[in-house]
This record gives sequence, C-alpha cells and structure tokens, in this order.
Amino acid sequence: MEKILFSIYRVLVPKPLRTRILKKNLRRKILAYFAEIPDDKIYEDQKQVLNYLKFNPVSIFPYPFQDLYLPVNVEVFSDPETGMKYVNQDGKRMYFKKRWNMKRIQKGCSELAKEQDFDSPHRYISDDFSPGSNDVLADIGAAEGNFSLSVIEKIRKAYLFEYDPAWIAALSKTFAPWKDKVEIVPKYVGDSDDRKHISLDSFFKKNNDVTFLKIDVEGTEQKVLDGCRSVFESKIPLKVALCTYHKNNDEKDFAALLLGYGFKVTFSKGYMINFYDKKIKAPWLRRGLIRAVRE
Repeated sequence: MEKILFSIYRVLVPKPLRTRILKKNLRRKILAYFAEIPDDKIYEDQKQVLNYLKFNPVSIFPYPFQDLYLPVNVEVFSDPETGMKYVNQDGKRMYFKKRWNMKRIQKGCSELAKEQDFDSPHRYISDDFSPGSNDVLADIGAAEGNFSLSVIEKIRKAYLFEYDPAWIAALSKTFAPWKDKVEIVPKYVGDSDDRKHISLDSFFKKNNDVTFLKIDVEGTEQKVLDGCRSVFESKIPLKVALCTYHKNNDEKDFAALLLGYGFKVTFSKGYMINFYDKKIKAPWLRRGLIRAVRE
C-alpha cells in the first residue's frame, strides 16, 4: 500500500516541489536531532552547519560560500571548428558534451566551482595535500576533467578514466594541448574486468607509475576499492583523494580500510548533506572526502 501511495505521489507532485518538501522535512529532522544532544557533545564544525540551517534550506554544501557561484556568471563559448561548447578554467579550455546547452553547462560549472572552493568539504586538495611534479594521477570518474585540468601543468602524467563516449570526446578536446602526458582510459573502474570495466589491480600491472588516486564515482567507491586490494597490499607510496559522502557508512568504512593498509588519513573540513541519497539517515552530516597518504 505504501509503495502504491508513493507512486501516486510521484505522479501527482512535480519533482521540484517534491525536492522542496524533502529538503524542508530533512532540515526539520536535522535540527530536531541535534537539539536533543547536549551542546558540549556537538562538534564546532557541526554547530557551524546547524547555525546555517536555522536560516537557510538544506543544500549539499550548507555554507554561505555556495552563494558566490551563480550559473548566470559562467561565460560559455562555442568552438566553431567542432561545434562544442567550452568554458575557461584558469585560462584553459574545458569542453562539454555536444548535446549540453548553455544553461546546463552554466549550472554544471557553478556546481563544480562550489565543489572545489577553498572552504568546500568536497575539495580534493589542500595546502599540504596535492599532486606534485613527480606525481602520476589516476582520475577515476573524470567526467568534465576539471580536477585533472587544474593540476595538469604541475604533474608528470594523468590517466583519465571515463566510459561515456560523449565525455571522452570532450576530454580529448580539453586535453589536446597536453596529449603527450594524458591518456584517456575508456572504462569504468570497479572490482572486475570486462568490456566496460577495469579494476585498478589489473590496470596497475601495466601502469605501475600511478602515485595519486582521485576517486569520485557517484556512490560506487566501494567497488573501486575492492578492485584495488593488491595495490594497497603492495605497500607502494600513494596519495588518495576519496569521496565519502555518497553513503551513510562510507566515512567510517573507508577510513578503517585505508588505515589498515598503512595510510595516514585525514578528512576534508566541514560536512555535506547528500539529500539525493534516499537512504540518508541520522546524523545526516557527512564528511566530503578522505585525503590519505602512504609514504
């Protein structure tokens, strides 16, 4: 009966309205949950989020910095040779899927900018954690390639893992100026090997020069880690930027896994609220990512 009612609700109530209702209810639950906890038991960075939620709706990044990134401020250009659209990221062209229109690109770029803001819980690097001139990057979940593009002039080489042909075409244009140090791997990264997938254990057998892993694969991070056991057991030096906000237990489980393999583990500052996750539960505030180092 409950499933039937939910199906009717989805048909009758437009998605934007459903999202507003979801966020309103989630905001109420979060504030009520922490109201039951003694003040001295709440972390200071959690209080920062709670103070934000008292006056603002729930968002992925519950901080004022997100208001700095408006889609309308993103300037989109068109390449007459290819018909592909691009934006300038730090003076470098970043191309997008051909079928994306200007508004979709503007929205996507504003979200990418929020993710990598200096105050963002989703920022891959920090002042003391970033790829250097001797590092070889494996960008797992490359998509637009914004992270690799931001460091491409600093690093020795980059492998971009992306299966979507439309993104591969865009990445090929974006990284054309650095084609001598960039290799696009047309595969999903997971825990097995087939036409669409490759495990990091398999990839490392022929490409054992990788020193920096960036893993952001929309909730399938565990499969990537399951396919990386031999690499971790080898004790080779590695840096890992690993997203932990997609599922409830990722932060705890991934930290334990990496600590067990001899990594030093730190978390990005602040929290994210992944209201897109239908299984999200208390305490609702999730660390954005792990930065792990093994010398």
